[in-house]
Amino acid sequence: MALSRWNIMVMALCTGLIVANIYYSQPLLELISKEFGVTESNAGQVTFFTQVGYALGLLCCVPLGDKLERKKQIVVMTLAAAVALVAAAKSVNINMLKITGLLIGFTSVVPQLVLPLAANLSDPTNRGKVIGTIMSGLLVGILLSRTLSGIVGHHFGWRAMFWIAAGISALLAVIMMLSFPSSNSTFGGSYGQLMKSLFTLIREQPVLREASAINACCFAMFGMFWTTVVFLLSAAPFHYTSAQIGLMGLAAAAGALGAPLVGRIADKKNPRIAIGYGILFLFLGYFLFYTFQANVIGIILGIVAIDLGLQGIHVSNQTRIYTLLPEARNRLNTVFMTASFIGTSLGSGIGLWVWSIARWNGVCIAGTALITAALLIYLATYKKANVINA
Repeated sequence: MALSRWNIMVMALCTGLIVANIYYSQPLLELISKEFGVTESNAGQVTFFTQVGYALGLLCCVPLGDKLERKKQIVVMTLAAAVALVAAAKSVNINMLKITGLLIGFTSVVPQLVLPLAANLSDPTNRGKVIGTIMSGLLVGILLSRTLSGIVGHHFGWRAMFWIAAGISALLAVIMMLSFPSSNSTFGGSYGQLMKSLFTLIREQPVLREASAINACCFAMFGMFWTTVVFLLSAAPFHYTSAQIGLMGLAAAAGALGAPLVGRIADKKNPRIAIGYGILFLFLGYFLFYTFQANVIGIILGIVAIDLGLQGIHVSNQTRIYTLLPEARNRLNTVFMTASFIGTSLGSGIGLWVWSIARWNGVCIAGTALITAALLIYLATYKKANVINA
């Protein structure tokens, strides 16, 4: 069954609303720390555990998309996410919230099941455009989740956001069941063999290794920024509320609309071109963060720059890996996205540590170091990658 435009738009909407689950906690950290009487860094571990849970879900659940019927798996995982969100809303202490954060992350890997499904059902000539469109929904969900969460937290408390998210997830499960196309599995072996094949893919696919390493560095930079910017904006000279901090997501969402354009470039030209430009945008963003750290306009421009940069890198890398082995797209995506979100969780953890020692200047230096690492990987494999993969 080929994807209709309606299918693609529904997939984009669902991926955006589900992936938002793992970011709702970020603008709420100050409110959470006050209610439970813990430090900002301790409350920030909720974000860290959520990212770890997402990485574990990617590793353990996404490969099953090559073995199970994807639509059923997507619906079951979405319902499980709703249950985890209810548990978070009812947390009685910070440790329970950390555990439920882990479960929210683990069950919210649905977008990484939807993307291979869309890649399988799309025409190869416009696969990059389809992936870009769905990625627009995903990125808007990531970025606007902070805006919604900040506003809800400010007016109704942090628990209200988790209750609302649980209701959204339950509704989405029904929408997915009624509108998503079914697909046939391609892997007939056991779960153990399925997981073992991940290491075979890593060993045999140099493009996969390069794309995963670059993404890991860039996602670490991204996770570091969004975990620590809450503390920057809630302190002097800004003293912003959670609602005001959440509005920063609007600046980043503006860049998310460029994902389909990146996808079209990937369809027509070498996707590595967009990756190179993306890395330059990341450097620009962190230059603005360091130079204009007391100026909200500079912070907003920096957010737009890193979002544009991350889109160019992520969509192009994802388009590249989906061309490698069509029968193993879920497993390729598992390796790629697990590396990416291990990067995000490590970036969040490192960011909290750096913030406690050197505040915003330390975060800017550490983020620039991560972007530099991505650039070095890109340059080290540039000639070889141009020969192996267009």
